Amino acid sequence: MTRTILIVDDEADLAAGCARLLHRRGWRVVTAATCEAALVAVGGTHRPTLAIVDRHLSDGDGLDVLRAACTTGTPVIMITGQASTSARRLALDEGAAGFLGKPFSTQALVDLVDSIVGQPRAAG
Repeated sequence: MTRTILIVDDEADLAAGCARLLHRRGWRVVTAATCEAALVAVGGTHRPTLAIVDRHLSDGDGLDVLRAACTTGTPVIMITGQASTSARRLALDEGAAGFLGKPFSTQALVDLVDSIVGQPRAAG
């Protein structure tokens, strides 16, 4: 079974950069730019191993995606350009497994992903 990371962000460059980084580390990566697409992905038959979700999306609140993912057992890393102690607390209280304020380093992202779900397993 392929382990997949879903990246949900309406900033195409950030989503693509994170996707390239994680793909190079062995993950299958899918992206979504809207809450609507993300909700379909987390509720579908091929649920992601982990979701990385922006708090503020063009069509809604990333907390809705977080809540939906939590009902399926998919851990979520919430990311936001409006990081504050209260934003962090809210995300974690709603069930986020991790939180990163933008901009974040690639190492911070990799370390958090590894701490939550580990390395992808080799196929075979």
